[in-house]
Formats: sequence, C-alpha cells, structure tokens
Amino acid sequence: MKRFFEISWVVTESDAPVLLREFLKGKQISKAALTDIKFHGGALFVNEKEVTVRTSLSRGDVVKVHFPPEKQSESMKAESIPLDIVFEDEHFLAVNKPPGMPTIPSLYQPKGSLAAGVLFYYQQHGIPGTFHAVNRLDKDTSGIVLVAKHRYAHSLMSKQQREKTIQREYVALVHGDLEQNRGTITSPIGRNPDSIVERMVREDGQSSITHFEKVRYLSDHLISAVRLKLETGRTHQIRVHMASLGHPLVGDDLYGGSRELIGRQALHSETARFVHPFTGKEILIKVELPADMNRFMS
Repeated sequence: MKRFFEISWVVTESDAPVLLREFLKGKQISKAALTDIKFHGGALFVNEKEVTVRTSLSRGDVVKVHFPPEKQSESMKAESIPLDIVFEDEHFLAVNKPPGMPTIPSLYQPKGSLAAGVLFYYQQHGIPGTFHAVNRLDKDTSGIVLVAKHRYAHSLMSKQQREKTIQREYVALVHGDLEQNRGTITSPIGRNPDSIVERMVREDGQSSITHFEKVRYLSDHLISAVRLKLETGRTHQIRVHMASLGHPLVGDDLYGGSRELIGRQALHSETARFVHPFTGKEILIKVELPADMNRFMS
C-alpha cells in the first residue's frame, strides 16, 4: 500500500518557460501546500529528478508531485460497514448514505459512521488517504455524500463549493399542499439561542437561498413531494426553510413535523452535478429514493 498520493503533468508549449513554483500555482497548489510538501514528507520531481520550486520548466517536462502522507484522526476508527458506492475514480468516491448513519462520528454516536466505513474501505483497497467529505448530510438525511480521496482533490472541490458550481438536488416530503408550485426562499438562518442544535430564521442570520418545486400532492396522506436546489449550504437549511413556509418535513419533529408516517426527516440528496477538476468532464450522479420515502411516491 502506498503511503502517499501522487499526481503528474506534462508541461505544454503554452506553459513554458515557467518556474515550477508558478506552474504549481496555476494547478491551484497553494503556498501552504508547498510548505507541507517540503517539510512533511512530500517531494517535487521533474523528469524523475527531485527538485525545488525554483526549477525552470521547459515544454515536454514531466512534473510529478508526491503529497505528504495523510494521518487519520484519532477520533475516527475504521469499521467494516457495507457502503453503497455509486461513483469512484482515483480522486473521488460518492456514497449513497442510508438514513440513520452519521457522516462522521460524534460524542453521541461514536460508531457506525460513514467515515468509519470509508476508512475501512481504504484499508482494504490500499488507498493512502483519510476521510475528506466534500459535503455532509444530517444523520437522518439519506443520499449522496461526495468524498475526496486526498487533500488536493478536497481543496479543488472546496473551491467549487465556494464558487457554487457544485449543484445538488434534494427530494423532500412535506406536510400539506404548497400554494406555490415553485419558488425561492431567501430567509437568513441562524442559531436558535435556546438550543445547541436547532436553527431558525432570524434577521441577523447567514444568507440562505433555497429553490423549491412541488412535484405532486399526495392527497391520501396530506403531504407534498418537493424537489429542492440549494445556493447555500447552511445547517438544516431545507428543514428550516420549509418549516418557515408552514410546511415542515414529514418526520422532522425538531421543526414541527410529525413522525406518524416516517420516523426521520423525509429528506434525500438525490443528485450531484459537478465538473471533475482533473478531467474537466461533467459528472452527474443520481441515486434512487430510499424505501421509506419511495413507498409514498409509488
């Protein structure tokens, strides 16, 4: 098993001549990352010869970066947990997380996390990384969690997150029949001062934008199926915004929903779309609704 991740490029005519430092800057490798490479076990190579960032590059040179070994957090222990992996390449994997599984371990649920299952998968397949979640889902929210296999991939996807170029769509079941078939909620969200968990709409909260579209009204159960897109990623954003309209998520008793039909908030991360930072290709990942939500839709 390799103890490090490596990546390489061939210098093109449009790049050269250039110093290695500037070349790597163009590949979005930061000064902090270069410092980490220099002092914590990484290395830089040009044409298989170890070099420094002051090396001058010419067309056709092969640049290779060995990133430093990644240490796993002591709070995360690998566990043999079945994973529904729906996408994987050398840089990323996407997992369809079931409801009831936390993304990372916590004081209240130290075992059975997605992170623990991913770390075990890495050990079994000789992948030399630790757990880098590009996005996280609440324990009871199901669907796509995108995971970077190394820090460099994570940093590139974090940039896409900041630039809002990663598109995710959710499906939710909410109480009642929405008056609007579609709309946008822009209410700011902040902490509820009376709770360590709950969020609420408040004037001094963070900017939060949710687009929604009613898919259908399920009159037998007095609930609506709703598709949602986020422009921001605030904690509990969909749950708070839908509750603010008077349509809390089914099963979400924290924000006024009833657990009579489903014993968790009926929220599913259905699709993720992004441009792969290494290949430039658009990646679309879609997963089916879990059984507890799908039985209403069918």
